[in-house]
Amino acid sequence: MANNDTIKLVAQITDIHIGFDPDAKPEELNRIRFRETIDRITTAPNVPDFMVLSGDLTDHGDKESFEKTAALLADLPFPLLPMVGNHDSREGLLHAFPDTPHHDLDADGYGYIQYGVEAGSNLRIVCLDTLEPGRHGGAFCETRAAWLKNELSEHTDKAVLIFMHHPPVVSGIGWMDPAPEEPWITRFADAIAGHDNIVGIHCGHLHRPINTTFRGVNMGVTASVAPLVAMDLRPISDDNADGRELITTEPATYALHRWNGTDLLTHYEKTSDWDVLAKYDPPLQPMIHEMLEEKRQG
Repeated sequence: MANNDTIKLVAQITDIHIGFDPDAKPEELNRIRFRETIDRITTAPNVPDFMVLSGDLTDHGDKESFEKTAALLADLPFPLLPMVGNHDSREGLLHAFPDTPHHDLDADGYGYIQYGVEAGSNLRIVCLDTLEPGRHGGAFCETRAAWLKNELSEHTDKAVLIFMHHPPVVSGIGWMDPAPEEPWITRFADAIAGHDNIVGIHCGHLHRPINTTFRGVNMGVTASVAPLVAMDLRPISDDNADGRELITTEPATYALHRWNGTDLLTHYEKTSDWDVLAKYDPPLQPMIHEMLEEKRQG
C-alpha cells in the first residue's frame, strides 16, 4: 500500500480479452500477456492501492473466461474494481466477481454495473458501465446518467477519478471510434457538467495509449493487455480492404495513476518489438463493414 492516506496509486489494466483463442497450446497469447502484466505490477516497486479492470476482460463474456480471469487475480493484495466492456457480459462479471456493486439485472442481463468507492480521505473512484449488449460502441442511458449526476452531487467535497470503458472522443482510428457527438456522449457530458472536482477520466477500448481532454477534463486511454491496435489515422472504408495493419503484438501496457492529494499523474508502462497479427485484407472486410455501418446508423 502507499505510505499514507494522501498518496494513492491506482493501477488500471484493460482489454485483456481472455477466451479469444481458448484452445491455443500450451496457452492462449492473451492469457500469457495477462500473466506477464500481473507479474510486473506485483513485482514492481510501486504496489497499487487499487486495481481497476476497465472492461473487455473477456472476449465473449462467457463464464468460463471470466473464471480464468478471476483465477489469475485471486491472490492480489489490493482491492479489484471490475468493469464491463462491450465484449463482456454483466452476468459473467458478477459470476466471477460477485462482490462487485451493481444495480439489479434482469433475466437478459440488463441493469448496470457502476459504483463509487472511497480511496482515502479526499479521493473517490467512480466506475461506469458503458455496455449495451450487441453493440461494439459505447452506451450511457438516462438511468446511468442520472446515477452519475447524483453520485457527483453527493461527493462535491472530494476529488473524483472516473473510469469508463469507451472513450467519449474521436481518436482518428476510424474503425474503432464513435461518431462525433453520439447521444450517449452528450448524456455523459451533461452529467459531468459543472463538477470541477473531476480530476481525470480514464478509459480503455481503443487498445492504444492516448491523452486528451473531454469538456475541459483531462482524459486518458490506457493501452490494452491484449495485442494493440495499429496506429493508422488514415480514413478507412469498408469498400476497400487496403492491406493496412490492424492489430500488432506491441507489448502489453498498464497504467498507474498517482494521486498526491492535489494532482493526478498517470504513468504508462509496457510489460518487450512486435509483429503484425492482422492486416486490413479481404477476410477482415466484413468486420470493418459491420463496425462502420453501426456508426453510420448512430
